[in-house]
Amino acid sequence: MITIMVVDDEEGVRRSLRRILEGDGYHVLLAADGQEAIHMVATNGQTIETVISDFKMPGIDGLQTLIAIGKLNPEITRIILTGYATMDTAIYALNAGIDGFLTKPFDNTELKLKVREYNLRKRLKQFVPEQVYDYLQKERQHLLPRRQRVTVLFSDIRGFSAIAEKSEPESLAEMVNHHYFSPLDNVIFAFEGTLDKHIGDSIMAVFGAPLAREDDTLRAVLCALKMREEMEKGNNRQFTIGIGISTGEVMAGVFGSIRKKEYTVFGHPVNLAARLERIAQGGEILICEETYRHVADKILAEAREIPNLKGVGRKIQVFNVVGTR
Repeated sequence: MITIMVVDDEEGVRRSLRRILEGDGYHVLLAADGQEAIHMVATNGQTIETVISDFKMPGIDGLQTLIAIGKLNPEITRIILTGYATMDTAIYALNAGIDGFLTKPFDNTELKLKVREYNLRKRLKQFVPEQVYDYLQKERQHLLPRRQRVTVLFSDIRGFSAIAEKSEPESLAEMVNHHYFSPLDNVIFAFEGTLDKHIGDSIMAVFGAPLAREDDTLRAVLCALKMREEMEKGNNRQFTIGIGISTGEVMAGVFGSIRKKEYTVFGHPVNLAARLERIAQGGEILICEETYRHVADKILAEAREIPNLKGVGRKIQVFNVVGTR
């Protein structure tokens, strides 16, 4: 269950917010002032997902309270509650990294929607397409760790170490950002995948989490074909990529510590996709047998002989994607 802390010097407001938020499925903690809230986060910060603080309070005001809480745990979503909002206050709060505003008097339905929106925006908006983000505003339970069937895609630049040795750091950063990460991240979003992370010059994408669809596996393979095509355009040609794709059950959700949390997936398909990407030659898209089984009627692929993969306990059948049928 997601935990929210409410900070307000008025007991009636605290009780009202607790009733509304508990009715929406949250576990709610209450603090009567900024000092109490800061102490609670310092001693119990790992379990708190969101803090809603009144702006005008005796002693430490709401902004100071949320700024202090952000220093203790930057992953907490911080929302200011105020009936005194001004443009100067809004700008100051934005510069301080506050995630959102709620105004008094508040409408119950609007409050619940805003809490979900601000929480999801902080966690997911940079990783998932807009339509997936919009869906998750209504289905926040999809953020909690759970078993899910997904297709995982890894992409990596072939010969990147040699390229890096010949390039100045500034020019290398510009090349990679403009001619690799930017175009391929856009392709992933276009095919409604979740951009999981960048690891060095590798890109990891997930299809089927947090939002699962019947064509997740097909979209992953079509995305890979488009990524390969994108790297054959203009200045992108200076990079050649290899791609690995695997399908299966994972644990998906928000994982991490008070210092860093992220939405990601864990499991055998992640490891297998990474192994396939490492053995893929430049321009190859290697997929496992489970992935091929789901797309065989729409994708042309050739069986490829490979040695036993490190960390994979059995011999697996691998296919190199040629194109579409």
